[in-house]
Amino acid sequence: MKINGDRRIATTDDLEVSAYLEIAKEKGGEQPVVPPEMGAPPEAVVILDFGSQYSMLIARRVRECQVYCELMPYDTPWERIAPLRPKGFILSGGPASVYGSSPPLAPAYVFDSQLPVLGICYGMQLLAHQLGGRVAAGMKREYGHAVLHQNHEESPLFHDLPPAMPVWMSHGDLIVEMPPGFKALAYTDNSPIAVMGSSQGLIGVQFHPEVAHTPQGKAFLKNFLHRVCGCRGTWTPSNFIADTIPRIRSQVQDGRVLCALSGGVDSAVVATLVHRGVGDQLTCLFVNNGLLRREEPERTLDVFQRHLRMNIRYVDASERFLRRLQGVTDPETKRRVVGNEFINVFAEEAKRFGKIDFLAQGTLYPDVIESTTPDNKATAKIKTHHNVGGLPKDMTFSLIEPLRYLFKDEVRQVGLELGMPEEMVYRQPFPGPGLAIRIIGEVTPERLEILRGADWVVMNEIKKAKLYRELWQSFAILTGSRSVGVMGDERTYGNVISIRAVTSEDAMTADWARLPYDLLARISNRIVNEVPGVNRVVYDITSKPPGTIEWE
Repeated sequence: MKINGDRRIATTDDLEVSAYLEIAKEKGGEQPVVPPEMGAPPEAVVILDFGSQYSMLIARRVRECQVYCELMPYDTPWERIAPLRPKGFILSGGPASVYGSSPPLAPAYVFDSQLPVLGICYGMQLLAHQLGGRVAAGMKREYGHAVLHQNHEESPLFHDLPPAMPVWMSHGDLIVEMPPGFKALAYTDNSPIAVMGSSQGLIGVQFHPEVAHTPQGKAFLKNFLHRVCGCRGTWTPSNFIADTIPRIRSQVQDGRVLCALSGGVDSAVVATLVHRGVGDQLTCLFVNNGLLRREEPERTLDVFQRHLRMNIRYVDASERFLRRLQGVTDPETKRRVVGNEFINVFAEEAKRFGKIDFLAQGTLYPDVIESTTPDNKATAKIKTHHNVGGLPKDMTFSLIEPLRYLFKDEVRQVGLELGMPEEMVYRQPFPGPGLAIRIIGEVTPERLEILRGADWVVMNEIKKAKLYRELWQSFAILTGSRSVGVMGDERTYGNVISIRAVTSEDAMTADWARLPYDLLARISNRIVNEVPGVNRVVYDITSKPPGTIEWE
């Protein structure tokens, strides 16, 4: 086959929509998003994860090219992938060597499908290894900056790209012999075969196009997606909305839906989508779990009632959540306790409305990725998300999770497309377990009040400095440490507050924000003077990785 936009799609195109939906239904919560245009091949690419630290970034870059994708373990069976009717595969990098003991390999269906394949780093080495080429350890490792030079072989991959461009390398192995039918398309000083390709649309790249250190990397990926796989870029907010609302209506039919409102953009977008699909069959439930920030219940209810204009019930369950958290210090246990208690509250409230058939919630794709231990064991579970890992198995209602495969910035784009107010759409993320995971150690009413006071100062000063929209998150943490201080000529032994402020695109990675010193000074001064029991303030300068955004 030729490498162009008219590539024939493999036999998975013959799946009828009804069969497609039936397979998805059998997979339970693993259903893929239905294509925007039901009668046409979907805009879907599957990324097989071999354990690269950059795998989630690949997914982000593909979505930025307006192509839907899913990130799956490398050994995912074809039955799980078939409903997506992919137009191509991307094989991620990874820490293994193809000539090592029992290296992870690409499944046979990747090549049997006759679809385009892009192998990145280890993925490139797999293409060479599994298709008859040869990989060996390089005489010199190549990490960091390099310059990629085209070989002047005509290729759609380099459409509108310069003949030489900076790229980011991270490898120790090299392709020393290409498989039959492949040509070398580009090189670096240390990699004679830095890009290779075949007329069947099989492409290997030794560099990482997904990272910011490869400036033209997104354009390179877009060329693969659009010019090799034949994608048209239909993954847009308007298409997502046009597809999702009818699906919600079809799923709910004449059932009743309870939606958990938290005040954040995720649950607000979910509520708006569901309301447009089923109208008065939706009841929104705002639960005050006692773990919210100062004045948050009042402000949240005001915003939702003014803008969403839907049936909202407020429940103050703060005492029962605090009872359940009494004596609990382990972060994972906190998350599970909060998640389970939410479900208990929902179940009890549902009885007041009669039979509730569905629970709608704002689970996002990063929540799913971070909460699920992949089958390939290449990526460790970081922490349990309250929406994903805290739900009991004996729930009496089904879940509606229309945002399950979206990143946060995509959710915001959908919210704006729905006409939601910017103050709601651009609200900084706030964790479902609330302040419980910003208090290191046991959660008590006294410690909550200390943290609320400190957090109020942080938010106030960040907004006054007009930095709120520039930051992904900014908040305070009650560290659990105490320190000696001097206040009013007397010795104190008070709490230590840490300030956390990060920049990010999607929370998969984050960098600590370089806040101005005078701003940090004002925050510190106000906290120590205004919040009883605190005598020291520190600033967290840890990025993600190695840290997470939240401390617990």
